[in-house]
Formats: sequence, structure tokens, C-alpha cells
Amino acid sequence: MSSTRSLVLSIAAVVALTGAALAATVLGGRSPQLGLDLQGGVSVVLEPRTPAGEGVLDQAIEIIRSRVDGLGVAEADISRQGSTIIVQLPGVRNRDRALELVGETAQLRVRPVIEPSAGPAGAPDPALSGDELSRATVVLPEKDGNGNVVRNLRLGPSTVGDRVIDGRILSTARASVEPTVGEWQVDLTFTGDGGRLFDEFAQQVGAGNAFAFDLDGVVKSAPSLQSVDFGGRARITGAFTEREAKDLALVLRYGSLPVELETQTVRTVSASLGKDSLRAGLVSGLVGVGLVAAYMALYYRALGVVAWAGLILTAAILWALVSYLGEAWGLALTLSGVVGLIVSLGVTVDSYIVYFERLKDEIRGGRTLRSSAERGFGGAFRTIVAANSASLIGAAVLYLLTVGSVRGFAFFLGLSTAIDLVVTYFFTRPVVALLARAR
Repeated sequence: MSSTRSLVLSIAAVVALTGAALAATVLGGRSPQLGLDLQGGVSVVLEPRTPAGEGVLDQAIEIIRSRVDGLGVAEADISRQGSTIIVQLPGVRNRDRALELVGETAQLRVRPVIEPSAGPAGAPDPALSGDELSRATVVLPEKDGNGNVVRNLRLGPSTVGDRVIDGRILSTARASVEPTVGEWQVDLTFTGDGGRLFDEFAQQVGAGNAFAFDLDGVVKSAPSLQSVDFGGRARITGAFTEREAKDLALVLRYGSLPVELETQTVRTVSASLGKDSLRAGLVSGLVGVGLVAAYMALYYRALGVVAWAGLILTAAILWALVSYLGEAWGLALTLSGVVGLIVSLGVTVDSYIVYFERLKDEIRGGRTLRSSAERGFGGAFRTIVAANSASLIGAAVLYLLTVGSVRGFAFFLGLSTAIDLVVTYFFTRPVVALLARAR
């Protein structure tokens, strides 16, 4: 049988650790990060125009995730469902800009300028494939920051010999301010092989002549070559605004999508609707907790107080842990996650009922209250572990085999169930054992 000292230490350790975690959370200004359906935002479904394998889609997801991170959108959820990609951007401020950068293929080609003032521009022939389009002569518009056509340029092939010059020659791209004139520019760094290829292209075009950065059929900049030897670096200028320079650098820095994506649906969730959903979830949760607490107090009397204390401790641990995971890992609490927490309330209460009923059976069998508390917990905990293991397995299967909101439900259900096991063993057991020894 456990000594009184070990029981007290167990309770003190759990309460102290929970209190410290909760204090750190509050003092640090942290709170659970809310998902799209609770704080509002944008959800977009993208689908490839042509059939694409799982590997290509996974690569596209990683590129989109990098772009979203560059935008500064926290708790974004990007997942694949079949052949579609679902992007959820909670709390996004500039909806149009985010959607443009998420789905932009950003196919960059470097072309020589043949004629700076050509006839009407037109979209490239859709029948041409990627390499065929790179080797074609085209007439493309150059647009300013407001999307207005400044001029049309006749551009030559984006090739040097039999090699294509596209976005793969770039290692990185960053927006900066030129210190002497204060204008925004985009600094490019080439890969080793890409730098050598661009230098060959520059020698082919010739110093003093113009070349163009063709980004998806639109000329983003058409500077003149100041040199034919760039040493692995180049600079795009052109009276950029801060936003234009940063957007261009962002798309180029994170590479071209390996497949052309088409927007299927765009759903905007207002912040007020998210607040209503959160309020409804909290009210339903509080009502459920209140009814359960009242039932436990009426049926189990003093032991009901132990159940209340355990539920409060579990809630405190969940608050601190979910807040930490939201900041460290970008975990977002969604409406389905709230449902998972509410459902887990039943699992938690079941643990108390199993223990308390086993305790009553032991007393009816003629044992003392003290021995019943120790003996009853041993048998009850095996049942509790079996029941909670079933919940954990179910949550794990749902999390691994599903996507979207169902995964949120499964994660929070599993998290709460695991915490219930810890609280039951290290808090509920010693509290009941100590009560059984008191006069």
C-alpha cells in the first residue's frame, strides 16, 4: 500500500506542475490559436489542370506552405484530399493577395528583347508545352504595379543552345532598398550551374541590350544588361513599390509549382461568424460540464468534489498544452477540435464512475474503506486503461486516415484522453486514498 507521504507528493507534484504551466501561459500572453472556422479567414480548393501523381502534389503542398509562411499567415492548414489541395488561411487580412500567391505557378523565363514596342500582345499558344513555349518567340505585355499594360515587347526564346533558362537557375530572391536612391529592387542569387548559364545568356544578348523576366506570360521587368559577367548574382530594378518587390521575391524564392493548379472553390468565413461558432462551442461545453458536475455531486456526494477537482485540473493542463502547441507547432483549435474536447469529457467522467463504483463494490464486500480505496483502484485502473486505449486507437486511426476537420476532432480527443490517464493515476487515486484514511 502507498504511504501517505508518497500520496501527498504525487498530488503536490501534479498541482505544482499544472500551476506552473498555467502561470507561464498566462504571463507569457499565450492562448490557444484559433482555426479558420473560429476566427474567420479564407479556404480555397485547388485542383491540377492535368493529372498529377501523389509525389507532385506533395511537392506543390510544400511550396504552397513555404509561400504561406512567407506571407506571415499563422496556423495555416494545407492538406491533400484525393487529387485536390485544400488551403485554409485563418485570420488572413488581404484575401486577394494571399489567393494570388498561393495558386501562382510562377513559371519564370529569361528572354532577350527583340523589339521593345511590338504589336498587340496575346496569350501564348496553349498548345505549346513547357519547353516548346520556352523556345518560341512571343509578344508579351509589360505591366505596372496596378496591372496596366505599359508596352508590348517581342521576346526571343528563353534558351542558350539547347538549354532552357527558367526559374530553376535561381537559388534565392530577396527584396531590398537601394541605399543611394531609396528604390525597391529584387536581388537574385543563382545556383552554381544556373549562374554559369545566365552568364552565357548575357554574352549571347550583349551588353547594353535589354532582356526580360517573363513570369507566366507577363513581363515583370525588362532591364538592360550592364555586364555580361554577373558572378552568380543579379538585380531586378524597375521602380517597384515595396509590395511589388516583396511579392515577386516571395514567389521566385519558393520556386515554381510543379503542376498548374486551378481554383475550384473559395470560401470566406467572416470573423463575426467565427466568433459565433466559438461562442456556441463554449456554451455547449460549459453546459455539458455543468450537467455532469451536478450529476456527480448528487450521486457521489463528497466523491463528486474529487471529480470536479480532476476536471478542473484536466482543463488547466489542456489550456496550457494547447496554447504551447499553437505557438511552437502552429496547432490551431477548430470547431471540430472543440467537439473532440466535449466528447472527451464523457471519457473522463467514465474514469471516475468506474473507480467510484468499484470502490462501492469493495465496501459492500466487507472490506474497510482504506483497503477498498487501494484494492478498488487496481481493478478499476485496468478497466480505465482498456477503455481509454480504445479511444486512443480510434483517435489515432482517424487522425492518420482522414484529413481536414476530422483530424482536428481526432487529435483533441486523443490528447484529452491521454491527459485523463495521467490525472486519474497521479491525482484522483492519491486524493481518494487520502480521503479514505481521514477520520
